[in-house]
Amino acid sequence: MAEKALKPTEEKLKPKLFSVMKTYTKEQFIKDIIAGIIVAIIALPLSIALALASGVGPEQGLYTAIIAGFIVSFLGGSRVQIAGPTAAFATTVAGIVAAEGMDGLAISAIMAGIILIIMGLCRFGTLIKYIPGTITTGFTFGIAVTILLGQIKDFMGLTFKNKPIETIDKVKEIISCIGTINWQALLVGVISLAILIFWPKKLEKIPASLIAVIVGSLLVEFSGLEVNTIDSLYDISNSLPRPTVPDVTFARVRALLPNAFTIAVLAAVESLLSCVVADGMIGSKHRSNMELVAQGAANIGSAFFGGIPATGAIARTAANVKNGGRTPVAGMVHSVVVLATLVALMKYAGYIPMPTIAAILFVVAYNMSGWRNIRNTVKTAPKSDIAVLFVTLVLTVIFDLVVAIGVGMVMAALLFMKRMADVTEAHAWVDVDDEDTDPDNILLKKIPRNTRVFEINGPMFFAASDKYKYVLSDQNIDVLCIRMRNVPAIDATGVEALMRIVKRCDRHNVKVVFSHVNEQPMKAMTKAGFVDKIGRENFCDHIDTALLRAEAIENEIAAKRAS
Repeated sequence: MAEKALKPTEEKLKPKLFSVMKTYTKEQFIKDIIAGIIVAIIALPLSIALALASGVGPEQGLYTAIIAGFIVSFLGGSRVQIAGPTAAFATTVAGIVAAEGMDGLAISAIMAGIILIIMGLCRFGTLIKYIPGTITTGFTFGIAVTILLGQIKDFMGLTFKNKPIETIDKVKEIISCIGTINWQALLVGVISLAILIFWPKKLEKIPASLIAVIVGSLLVEFSGLEVNTIDSLYDISNSLPRPTVPDVTFARVRALLPNAFTIAVLAAVESLLSCVVADGMIGSKHRSNMELVAQGAANIGSAFFGGIPATGAIARTAANVKNGGRTPVAGMVHSVVVLATLVALMKYAGYIPMPTIAAILFVVAYNMSGWRNIRNTVKTAPKSDIAVLFVTLVLTVIFDLVVAIGVGMVMAALLFMKRMADVTEAHAWVDVDDEDTDPDNILLKKIPRNTRVFEINGPMFFAASDKYKYVLSDQNIDVLCIRMRNVPAIDATGVEALMRIVKRCDRHNVKVVFSHVNEQPMKAMTKAGFVDKIGRENFCDHIDTALLRAEAIENEIAAKRAS
C-alpha cells in the first residue's frame, strides 16, 4: 500500500546551541576547537579579500567574522553554520558605501537585521522556498561576474583614470586603461592564482588561500617588485571593534529601505541554503526561523561594531563539517581565533599584495558561480525557466540585485500562472457508490513484498519541491515505484527533486521504477538523462506493468542474494 506522507512538526524558536549542549562531550569539544581553528585560518584571508571587494578596509571584514560569526553560532538554528562576510554582498555593499558612506551601510544593515528578525518571529523561514532556483542561480552567477570584473584592475595592476562604480563603467575603464598594465603585478597575480588552483590537489589540510597570501607577500617584500599592497592603499588598524552609532534620520531610513530589503533577502536565502547543504552533510535538520533571527541579530551587531553585512558562508560551513565540527561551539571558537589574530598579527596583513587578493576573489567568484547548475538548467529545463535565469543574470550585472530579483520574481509568477492555467482540467462528479470501482485504485493492487509505491498528484514545481522529501522514508526495500499519472507538468526544480530521489535510492541500493509518466514530464526527464540512468525498461505505461517489473527486479535481487 502507498505510504502516507508524514507532516513535518512545527519548528522550535530555540537556538541549536542550547539543545546540543545537553549531550555535549569532551571528545566533541576537542573536535570543535580543532575545526574552529582551521575555519578561522580559512576565514582570515577571505574576510580581508571580501572586505576590500566591498569597498571598505580590511579590518572591517575581520570585525564581521568576529561579531556576526559569534552571534550566528550562539543564536543560530544550525549545528554547524559559519557566518561572516560573503561574496554575495560584495557588489551591493560596495555600491552603498560609494553612494552613502559607512553610515549609510550601517543603517541599511541594521534595518536588514530588523527585517530578518521579524521574518523569523513571523515564521517566514519556510517561505524562502518560493524563490525559484532559476532566480537564485541567475543572480548568484551575476554576482560572480561582477566580482571577477571588479578585480581585473588589481590583478593586472591597471591604473584607472576614473573611479567607476557600476559594472559596465568598470568594463569600459578596463578597456580604455589596458595599456597601463603592470607586468610585475600580473606575474604575482598569476603565481597566486596557480597556487590557489593547484595547491588543494597536493595538500588539502592547509588552506590554499593562506599559502597564496604568504608566498605573494614574501615575493613582493624580498624581490623588490613594484606591486600595490594592502598597506600602500589602506590604513590598517589592529584595534578591537568598538561600538559606533550611525546618524539616523527618517529621510535616510526611507532612502535606504530598498538596500535593507536587498541585504535581508540575500542574507536569508544564502544562510538557509547553507543550512540545507550542512544538513545533508551531517544528517541533521536546522531551524530556519531561528536562523533568520540569528542572522538579523548578527547583522545588527556587525553594523554597530563597524562591520559589514554577513550571512552563512557555504564554503566555510563545509570546511567546519569536514574537520569535525558538529556543534555551534566550533563557530564560536572560529570567531575567537579571528579576534586573537586581529590583535596580534594584523600588522602583517599590510604586506599582502593586491594581485593576490584579486586572485583569491577570482577563485571565490568561480566557486560561487554555480556554472554547472546553469549548464544543467539549459540542458533540462523548459525554455521559460531558462529565460528567467538569464534575465536575472543579465539584470544583476547591468543594474543591481533589487531590479534582478524583482523582475525575476514577476516573470516566474507569470509563467507559473500560465503553467497552472495550461494544466487545469474539469471532471465529472462520481457517485459515492462508484468511488471504489476505479480499476486503477492502488488499494486494489497486489504490491510485491519489498516494493513501495509512491504516487505524486499535481504539478511538480519549485514551491512544491519540499513535499517529495518523504519518498524514500523506508530504506529497507528493494524497489521504489513512483506513480506519476496525475503529474501533468514538471519544472527544473521538480526534475532536481526527482534526481535527488534517484541518487538517494542509488546510495541505498534501491531500484526505481516509474509508472505512467505523462508527455511533458517525460520530455523533461529524458532531457535530464533519467531514461539513460534508470533504463527504458523501468519506465512503464501502467501501474500493473510497473508492479510486474518491480516483482521481476525483486526476484533478480533474491536470486543474487541466494547465490
